[in-house]
Amino acid sequence: MRRYVAAAFGAFALFATVTLTGGPAAAQATIDTAKALGERVLGDPKAPVTIVDYSSMTCPHCARFHIDTLPQIKQKYIDTGKAKLVFRDFPFDQWALRASMLARCAPPERYFPLLDVLFKGQAQWSSSKDPAAALTQIGKLAGLSEDTIKACWTDQKLADGILNMRLDGQNKDKIESTPTFVLSSGSGTTKVEGAQPFEKFAEAIDKLAK
Repeated sequence: MRRYVAAAFGAFALFATVTLTGGPAAAQATIDTAKALGERVLGDPKAPVTIVDYSSMTCPHCARFHIDTLPQIKQKYIDTGKAKLVFRDFPFDQWALRASMLARCAPPERYFPLLDVLFKGQAQWSSSKDPAAALTQIGKLAGLSEDTIKACWTDQKLADGILNMRLDGQNKDKIESTPTFVLSSGSGTTKVEGAQPFEKFAEAIDKLAK
């Protein structure tokens, strides 16, 4: 798990390291910030069990969950309507924030496929000599124009919204590390910390589904 240190990344300090210089190209594209910050749900919104996934886009353990464990959860619980996954951004650094912004600037129907690409390619783009260029390339492959990506990365409200999402997780759900999952249903709530094996999630979901 990756530990969160509240003092290390204040909202303004973190965004200050992310802001790009906006030019004419950036001004030509606009972002629907409210839509971009809308809740991202994988599965039937009416599914009885909710899995809230707090992850950082540069967290290797988060990537391992999304690559190895989530497909199993999706097959057994999400695709069958027994559970849904709600993704909550919990960025630890400027590149996690940029990646989160990029994903949220994609059309909602492309959000989870793009998230999948970002996690599977995390080791490459996060360690690149030019992560911004690497992320831009991924965004273009997902159908985003360079103008849209620039507008996305210079959207102060979008950055603040994602950082507030992180702070809400810290304050409301007591999130201290990533990945952390808050599972709930009408019968109760439980928390799973770390990239646990599928069996750990299955046990928690089955108990909540009773």
